[in-house]
Amino acid sequence: MAANPWFGDLPERNRLALLAAGERLNLRMGEMLYRQGDVPGGFFGVVSGSFKVSTLREDGKEGILAVIEAGNWFGEISLLDQLPRPHDVTALEPAEVLVVGRNAFEGLMANLTFARAMSVLLSTRVRLLYSLVEDTMLRSISTRVARRLMALARGDASLARECRSVIPVSQEQLAMMLGVTRQTLSKELKMLEREGVLLVGYCRIEIRSLVALEARSGLS
Repeated sequence: MAANPWFGDLPERNRLALLAAGERLNLRMGEMLYRQGDVPGGFFGVVSGSFKVSTLREDGKEGILAVIEAGNWFGEISLLDQLPRPHDVTALEPAEVLVVGRNAFEGLMANLTFARAMSVLLSTRVRLLYSLVEDTMLRSISTRVARRLMALARGDASLARECRSVIPVSQEQLAMMLGVTRQTLSKELKMLEREGVLLVGYCRIEIRSLVALEARSGLS
């Protein structure tokens, strides 16, 4: 879990205290960790597997807001503001999480170093949120696809410092992340394939030219 930038930057004593406060929980593929509207029950660290953070649109279709992979910690917002869970979180595959209960979390927050680290984590989430809103309002679908692929290459919620070359995502999932139809996304991906930027496979997208994808995203 130290590969996660936020967790890896914590002082060792805080990392050990956080791990010691967690209880292991295993989930099956498709099992929900919590639902929108649930009372806050814990701060979660993903040991293995991955989760989708999602909500339903007005037409009843699902929108995926983020993918949370191994090493990530999440669920702090409802513990801090004591409001119900804002989204659904569902296992995309068999997964294991560490669950830090509310009382244990409050005990950790009494440590100034850990509390400051939580403020950094929240700041990262706010930056990501504004970026997604900006993309939806101001950028073309081509740019949005490239930027979301760049984010997924860094682990989406992980925001890892290095990009991986293979992204474990299906076209259906990516379309739900972008809020576009499968047909619209397929057109954009095929264009990137023709240009040698990507190679689309079953539930995976391989980045063939990171430089070209960065140029498309406007992040280079």
